[in-house]
Amino acid sequence: MITLNFLKEHPQEVIDRLKVKNFDAEQYVEIILAIDTQRRDIQKRLDNNLARQNQIAKQIGQLFKSGNVAEAQALKDETSELKVAEKNMSAELSEKERELNNTLVLLPNLPHSSVPKGKSADDNEIVYSWGDTSVQSFMKPHWDVAADLKMLDFETGVKITGAGFPIYINKGAKLQRALINFFLDKAAQAGYNEVQVPYMVNEDSAYATGQLPDKEGQMYYVKEDNFYLIPTAEVPLTNIYRNVILKESDFPIKQCAYSACFRREAGSYGKDVRGLNRLHQFDKVEIVQIVHPEKSYEVLEEMKAHVKNLLEELGLPYRIVRLCGGDISFTSALTFDFEVFSKGQQKWLEVSSVSNFESFQANRMKLRFKSENGKPQLAHTLNGSALALPRIMAALIEDCQTEDGHIIIPKVLQAYMACDLI
Repeated sequence: MITLNFLKEHPQEVIDRLKVKNFDAEQYVEIILAIDTQRRDIQKRLDNNLARQNQIAKQIGQLFKSGNVAEAQALKDETSELKVAEKNMSAELSEKERELNNTLVLLPNLPHSSVPKGKSADDNEIVYSWGDTSVQSFMKPHWDVAADLKMLDFETGVKITGAGFPIYINKGAKLQRALINFFLDKAAQAGYNEVQVPYMVNEDSAYATGQLPDKEGQMYYVKEDNFYLIPTAEVPLTNIYRNVILKESDFPIKQCAYSACFRREAGSYGKDVRGLNRLHQFDKVEIVQIVHPEKSYEVLEEMKAHVKNLLEELGLPYRIVRLCGGDISFTSALTFDFEVFSKGQQKWLEVSSVSNFESFQANRMKLRFKSENGKPQLAHTLNGSALALPRIMAALIEDCQTEDGHIIIPKVLQAYMACDLI
C-alpha cells in the first residue's frame, strides 16, 4: 500500500508513475486527499474536545474545594455533553479512517523508474538469454513423452478432481521430488532458512501481501472457515513478520519454503493449459527476503543470480524479461520473469518471477524495523520462485529427451534420482 504521507507530499508523482501501469489514479488521489482533510478536521475537533474535558476536570476540583458547587455542577453537565460529542466524533473518525484505508488499498504499487511502458506481455523487455534453443526433428511435447514413459497421468487426475490436477507416477514422482530437494538444498547453501508453512491463510494474511482485494477471484476459498488456499508460499512466509518491529541488525531475513500452490486460473483455456503448462495445483520452492530499504535492489540482483544458477545447473535454455507496466503485478515495483525454452512445444514457458515490492507489502502488514537511535520505518520485501515445478518438469522432459524416447537426467539431479536416464 502506498503510504499516505508520500501521496500527500507527491500527489502528481503518484498519478504520473501509475500511468506506467495503465492505471488512472487521478480520481483516487482526489478522493483520498479529500477524505484525509475530513479526517484531520474530525481529529482536530476531537482533540479540542478532549483538551476542554481535561481543562474542566481541573476546574471542577478547584470549584468544589472553594465551595462553588453550582458552578462545578454546570461544568459537570458540560462534561457530559462533551463525552457524548466525543463518542460521536470517535465513531466518525473511525469510519473516515476505514474509508481512507479502503480507498488507499485500491492503488497499485508505484513502478520502479526502469519499468518499461506497455500494455501486455508482448511489450516486456528481454534483458538476458542463455543456452541452446535449437530443436531436433524428433522432439515431442512433454505430455507425449511422459505418457510413453508412464511418468504422468492426466486422465486419472481429471477423474479424481478435474482438469489441472495431474498425477505424477513412477519416475515422474521421483523427478518431482528430486527437483524439490535440489532447489531446497541450493537455497540452504545460499543462506535461506527453510520453513514449513500452512497451506491455508486467513483474510488478514491475504490482504497483507496484496492478494486481497486484487486477486480474490484467482484463489480457492474455504467459506466455512474464511480461509484461502495459498497461491504461493510467499503469502505465509512474509506474514510471519506481520505486525512485527525488527532490529536493523536482523537484516537480511532470508527464508525459503516448499509448498503446494493453488490457483483457480479463471479464464485460462486452449493450448496454453495443455499438459503441465497451467495447473490449478502445483509445487514450488519460494525464496523470500526482508531487507533494509537501501539494500533491496542489490538483493533483487542477488535473487536473480540465484535463479540463473539453478537453470544453468539444470542445463535449461532460458531468458530473463523485465515486465512492462501492463504486465507487472498490482503489488510489485519491479519484476523479472524467467522463461525456459520448451523444445517439444517450441515456446517459452515462465518458471519464475523475482520481484521487489519495496515497502508496499510492509505498509499493509505493519512490518517495520528500528535502528539503534531511530524511529520505526518500513522494511522492504522481495520474493522469487526458485523454482516453480510444472514447467521446469515440462522443459526437462522435452529438452532432455533422446531420439529413442528416453530422458537424460541432468548431472545435478542424478544423485537425487539414483539414475542418469529415464
